[in-house]
Amino acid sequence: MKLFQREQRSLFGEILDWMLTPILLLWPVTLVLTWLVAQGIAGKPFDRALEFNVGALAQLITVQQGAAQFVLPQPARELLRADEADTVYYQVMGPKGEFLSGEKALPLPPDEDRAPLGEVRLRDAELRGQDLKVAYMWVKLDLPDSAPALVQVAETMDKRSVLATEIVKGVMLPQFVILPLAVLLVWLALAQAIKPLNRLEERIRARNPDDLSPLDVESVPLEVVPLVSSVNDLLLRLTDSISTQKRFLADAAHQLKTPLAGLRMQADLAQRQGASAEELKQSLRHIGRSSIRATHTVNQLLALARAESSAAVLAHQPCNLVRLTMDVVRDCVPRAMEKRIDIGYEGAEPDTDGVVMPGNATLLKEMVRNLVDNAINYTVERPQQAAMITVRVLLDPFSRVLVLQVEDTGPGIPAAERELVFQPFYRALGTEVDGSGLGLPIVMEIARQHQATVTVEDSHPGHSPPGSCFTVRFSHLLA
Repeated sequence: MKLFQREQRSLFGEILDWMLTPILLLWPVTLVLTWLVAQGIAGKPFDRALEFNVGALAQLITVQQGAAQFVLPQPARELLRADEADTVYYQVMGPKGEFLSGEKALPLPPDEDRAPLGEVRLRDAELRGQDLKVAYMWVKLDLPDSAPALVQVAETMDKRSVLATEIVKGVMLPQFVILPLAVLLVWLALAQAIKPLNRLEERIRARNPDDLSPLDVESVPLEVVPLVSSVNDLLLRLTDSISTQKRFLADAAHQLKTPLAGLRMQADLAQRQGASAEELKQSLRHIGRSSIRATHTVNQLLALARAESSAAVLAHQPCNLVRLTMDVVRDCVPRAMEKRIDIGYEGAEPDTDGVVMPGNATLLKEMVRNLVDNAINYTVERPQQAAMITVRVLLDPFSRVLVLQVEDTGPGIPAAERELVFQPFYRALGTEVDGSGLGLPIVMEIARQHQATVTVEDSHPGHSPPGSCFTVRFSHLLA
């Protein structure tokens, strides 16, 4: 239970709560324990007095004419009753249980608690509604075959309670001064201990906005080192992210500069004096191609940005990968026919068990479309070889892996460049194909968001050209 509740959590307040709450909760327990200890301490001197009185009265029992007699001198009687706070009772019983002297109504000790002869014992009792502390002793008499006599001295508990109260006051009253002082000292100590965090905050606030260098972990307390290390790791990742964004923007600007420069040049050529109608048409055709290239580059940039930012925005739903792939292949058939490319699908059917996976349908179609577009761009018809593109969706029900493959008969990708082609704007050497260099990075990003891996290898090893086969493996995602 916390005694101080706040709407916004404070580290200072949390530590203060956990330090002060046990102190405030243990104080009543300390009070109870002190009272119990004080009761035991206060009773010991009075118990010894009762034991002494029992021994003194036992010596006054005499045997005369074969019978036990007890005579209490007047000074001893006055001594027993000389107490302003408590009432003292005594009782003397003969060997036959006859009453000899004292308070007749004083209760006798229980039979099961019969003490050895001459041993003084204490017990609690009650007389006329008052609590008593009783000391008693069995006394052997000089009579043949006689039972022992009983001597009891009892006292009310007022003095004990008063003394116990005084002890408790003497112990607990100083704590009313010590407790606020302890709270103040805890507050000051905690304020002093938390100062390194304040100094860390001041150093962070004093930094320039562009200063992303790591924080010094040597100047902070040991307990804060993991937090500072995590912040340093975040700063490192933020630095890499900013560098990547700057590099991406520079590359994007460079990629857009070429088609835009071509547009401006062709527009200038079209506006020159003396240009013929055929030259004007040719300039317009160049302007059209440059605008298409610029539009494609912008669309790819938007697709890559959408893929990178959609992981936390778009929810995954059950998607039929076969149906999505067939739709993309169907849409790409006219473009493939223009280039005399035989394109087709083979593999699992849409109603096959296990081809439904959790994902984002829009991004998955974008991934398949970029793979197929990339294959169409780099596949050309040759006299000795027909141009072919094969798209497959394969299912391994035992390993629960769903595989997407796009295979072509293009020039292939050298082994040294197979990792580089997934970087933005990278173009394989020796190719004259128009493109933005963003298709495969989009594929890689979408696959990463769906916990898939992308690999590329030769589709026809040992042949010339060897072709390419892109494989996307979706593991542990089958619905």
